[in-house]
Amino acid sequence: MMRRSVIATLFLAFAALLWTPASAQQQNLNFAKGTVKIVKQAGGRHTFKVEIARSPAQRRQGLMFRERMAADAGMLFDYQQAQPISMWMKNTYIPLDMIFIDQDGVITHISERAVPLSLQPISSNGPVRAVLEVNGGIVDRFNIEVGDEVRHKIFGNHTKR
Repeated sequence: MMRRSVIATLFLAFAALLWTPASAQQQNLNFAKGTVKIVKQAGGRHTFKVEIARSPAQRRQGLMFRERMAADAGMLFDYQQAQPISMWMKNTYIPLDMIFIDQDGVITHISERAVPLSLQPISSNGPVRAVLEVNGGIVDRFNIEVGDEVRHKIFGNHTKR
């Protein structure tokens, strides 16, 4: 009898988790805030206000469950060392451009307009230190390209002019 009670309790707890609205599943993680500058090889620069995902829990959550993001905003995923990265759009409601950045702050790969809620893996196509996610269409709008530089203190290039 006791065993059935324990199993029933576990089942109900699991069922409650499955039926919890997606927005309630988002963890209340405190992301550090900062800015990144993208400096174009051809001239010009663009500044974004970013949240910084450093911990594994922050990187897992990312921009999931968000319904909007300011035009000049983004999220910088810091993996602390260069490694191949694969991301997806599970529980992400807004289309995103993903900018893959090496340890020196140089853009090595770009994936534009990732499809919301897709489970399709999006690969860095090689080792990267970080990924910058911005609203879908920003890369095209500002003509951001492979070889452009992302400036932030994690790359040690934030004080360059």
